[in-house]
Amino acid sequence: MERRLAIVPAYNEAGAVAATVAGIRRCAPDFDVLVVDDGSSDATGERARAAGATVLRLPFNLGIGGAMQAGYIYARENSYEVAVQVDGDGQHDPRFIHDLLARLCGEPGLNMVTGSRFLDPSSEGFRSSAARRVGIRLFSRVVSLITRRRVSDPTSGFRMTDRRGIMLFARDYPHDYPEIEAILLMHAHRLNSCEIPVVMRPRTSGTSAISSTQSVYYMVKVLLAVFVALFRAPPPASSEPSAAGTPGTRGEEPAAAVVERAS
Repeated sequence: MERRLAIVPAYNEAGAVAATVAGIRRCAPDFDVLVVDDGSSDATGERARAAGATVLRLPFNLGIGGAMQAGYIYARENSYEVAVQVDGDGQHDPRFIHDLLARLCGEPGLNMVTGSRFLDPSSEGFRSSAARRVGIRLFSRVVSLITRRRVSDPTSGFRMTDRRGIMLFARDYPHDYPEIEAILLMHAHRLNSCEIPVVMRPRTSGTSAISSTQSVYYMVKVLLAVFVALFRAPPPASSEPSAAGTPGTRGEEPAAAVVERAS
């Protein structure tokens, strides 16, 4: 049977992670659940384990990109064929996991499927703040222009990859602005991706790392990162991180991490 993994990056999400894990186990019982505890100072790891997840505990905070790459390394080393990202704050509705899977498996040659908040104009789900939607529209136009296909929600982290995507992201995953840069990375490696409509929810705990007053600064930094990424040479295949660790930054030796099985 095909092995499938739900990767849940979480940083100080003790208030939401147990419900997130429970939702995945209820809606997608054929997926194993890995919570990547990204150096949390609260009880995120303990509550994830109590809810039935395996926890990959990082020794310090790496950020969303480093946490997700750690999850992809785990998926690669444990022979998973499919991996889906489900954020630990409760925004990604696990009821759509099998919609992503159906599209991934139903279209030969497809390597990644992303859940989009904006593909269905009639959707009534959470679509972020007005300021952020302006930025998302701008990123959508830039990424669509570069990839020569429509990308309606380039900042969505609710995405599923096949084995080829897992292998790519385990070797090289963007750390600073991973959602947008990952689409460009797939494009640069001539892997295929698409979007399907999903409904997202407001976060159930914590606060976003980007406030409304920081949105313009964030947009400028992301655009700079996108254009730098266009000229960045991909790493050689021999640069894959070892199974015993997790990434720090590109080119560095991975830091030690601890895997804790569900209690």
